[in-house]
Amino acid sequence: MASSDIPGDPVSAPAPGSAPGKVPEHEATYRRLRDMVMFGQLEPGQKVTIQGITAALGAGMTPVREAIRRLTAEGALTLHENRRVSVPRLGASQADELAFARLALEPRLAALALPRLGPATIDRLEALDRVIDRALAEGDVPGYLAGNYRFHFALYEVAEAPILTALTQSLWLRFAPSLRVVMNAEGEIGPDRHKEAVAAMRAGDAAGLAAAIEADIRQGIERVQADLLGS
Repeated sequence: MASSDIPGDPVSAPAPGSAPGKVPEHEATYRRLRDMVMFGQLEPGQKVTIQGITAALGAGMTPVREAIRRLTAEGALTLHENRRVSVPRLGASQADELAFARLALEPRLAALALPRLGPATIDRLEALDRVIDRALAEGDVPGYLAGNYRFHFALYEVAEAPILTALTQSLWLRFAPSLRVVMNAEGEIGPDRHKEAVAAMRAGDAAGLAAAIEADIRQGIERVQADLLGS
């Protein structure tokens, strides 16, 4: 594949709570490029031209440059010479750092969210999990990753802890591309621990919810770490 080629369309996964079509162009462009990084269009190490990204997004050069600047600052993209960018390859020590941070933050966010979860929100999370189940059954890796993102951040948003949530999203940006590569290579996606999480939500069990979220994210972390150790 040529460095300027970007296959397919980005998977649409707006930030939780966002209103599609009601955000400025620069923010919409950032979100779409972020989705390309997280959900399947840009492989780690694959260099693409800024012009190729602009064409794939159908956006103006100025908002694309701003999106690249933001994602580079977040560690999700690397800017190269000759107007090319790439998703960084994850090293073993970096994966360990990301694992430590995710396991510290995400169960805490889930526990903080629990007292604020009403029945309608839990129903919505359960509906999101059914979408994920369909992706699992169909072997749809991008669909699974996008659904998994929606589920986790729909939960974390309820915690009303914007600093922790923003830090967590930054960690996902760095981690998700490597998880996608592993899933594509293994040809196996699941299972996940979302049903245990939903059951804990309905029971009002903060410790059980935190434990289910920890077990869920640990599965993906361990798959990436094992792949890096074997490479």
